[in-house]
Amino acid sequence: MKPAPFAYRPATSLADAQRALAADADAKLSAGNQSLGPMLNLRLARPGALIDIAGLAELRAVTDSGGAVRIGAGFTHAEIEDGEAPDPTLGWLRAAAGAIAHRAVRNRGTLGGSLAHADPAADWVIVMAGLGANLVLAGTNGERVVPADAFVTGPFETVLRADEMIVAVEIAKPSPGARWGYWKYTRQVGEFAKASATVLDDPAAGRQRCALGALGGAPVVLADGAGLIEGRVDPDGAVRAALAGRVADPQLHVVALRRALAAAKQAEAAQ
Repeated sequence: MKPAPFAYRPATSLADAQRALAADADAKLSAGNQSLGPMLNLRLARPGALIDIAGLAELRAVTDSGGAVRIGAGFTHAEIEDGEAPDPTLGWLRAAAGAIAHRAVRNRGTLGGSLAHADPAADWVIVMAGLGANLVLAGTNGERVVPADAFVTGPFETVLRADEMIVAVEIAKPSPGARWGYWKYTRQVGEFAKASATVLDDPAAGRQRCALGALGGAPVVLADGAGLIEGRVDPDGAVRAALAGRVADPQLHVVALRRALAAAKQAEAAQ
């Protein structure tokens, strides 16, 4: 199939894109177009206008505040994978980016576009929630910052307002001894995950987090991350309690968490 007719408008600036969104309730943003494009072709999405923001320099800005780095939402997965975009996490972002879909998709898909699309199985949705990152949203009324684990409200649903877009992601720099683990279950390379989990162990910074993704909705940050990481809490019981009523059988998520914990432990042994 082919898309339904729509108007095409390349944005000349961030402000221009925001004004266009505010003026047209049926308009959609387009950057890498790896998620919206197929939806247009299948006519699952029928925007009246497509606002192209792929060329906006404002979405590729990088700011280092000392304790955190703000990364523009316009960087592609491939640029992060290849180290062409900054990685304040000691290589964790590069590893996560390299596991997204196929290289052809990574060459075009963008960090902000993936997050805004809010597919529950998407890598950046769970990775940013697991890192405790913040998303910087900008609209006609200015900027606001939203924690990544509060951004997705349901499948393909977010807290974005009609005139807002993701302009950057803020990620705290980890301590030198911090460890990270990420594992997702797919039946073959390139598929969306059926279950995923992340572990962040940075006790020096007071951040020990375990999160679950690919849940059909928002990711879940488990209550006692420190207890899980330190072995005082059983992963099986923690996952089943957190997902009660959300998934019929959480066994895949139990396995995902156990493997993410093992990956973090292995990273410790390698230090």
